[in-house]
Amino acid sequence: MGIVQRSGAEFLGTFWLVFGGCGSAIFAAAFPEVGIGLLGVSLAFGLTVLTMAYTLGHISGCHLNPAVTLGLCAGGRFSFSEAPAYIVAQVLGAIAAAAALYTIASGGPDYAGGLASNGFGEHSPGQYTLMAALLIEILLTAFFLFIIMGATDGRAPAGFAPIAIGLALTLIHLISIPITNTSVNPARSTGPALLEGGIALEQLWLFWLAPIVGGIIGGVIYKILGSEKPPIEGEAAS
Repeated sequence: MGIVQRSGAEFLGTFWLVFGGCGSAIFAAAFPEVGIGLLGVSLAFGLTVLTMAYTLGHISGCHLNPAVTLGLCAGGRFSFSEAPAYIVAQVLGAIAAAAALYTIASGGPDYAGGLASNGFGEHSPGQYTLMAALLIEILLTAFFLFIIMGATDGRAPAGFAPIAIGLALTLIHLISIPITNTSVNPARSTGPALLEGGIALEQLWLFWLAPIVGGIIGGVIYKILGSEKPPIEGEAAS
């Protein structure tokens, strides 16, 4: 499969992640009577990754996340030379999804603005500090990569990696939505921030730095532990 086809898969997969995950948060906020809450939004993000992992895993590995792509490079599972094409596709997919969400949400009478952007300090749902946001994003992304690499190890049970990865992302959101609105994904943060502007865009740097650092840490730690077999084909990431 060529890089163009695989990058196209990454674009569509990342679009689905942002559209489904952020969309659940946007519409739940605009219409509180729906009542999906923290658990519903967390599950929505997990389901987007689970469904795309089964759909696109055999095409692109279904990274959907620059931090995952770079973490897999650091862990020896992906080529650094192909990372730029994946990352560009992921960011463009996230921006397209954010634009679609804005167009749909702003067409409703009760839309109060906001695209589920990430933040710290006054832009944090729970008013958490920069240091708290930095640490939680590094830790959770590191564990996310650790889980991805373990679940797709050749020694792991075949066929179950997307389930483990999707549930991991659900758990990550349950932990950190109150802190940063959960990023662990620079592309997911970039789409909403570009359309919202203001403080969301000013704070975007942290949601590139922390997930990438965490992803590399997680990839390197799993590489040190060692994988005796290559990753399961079609389940290279999430």
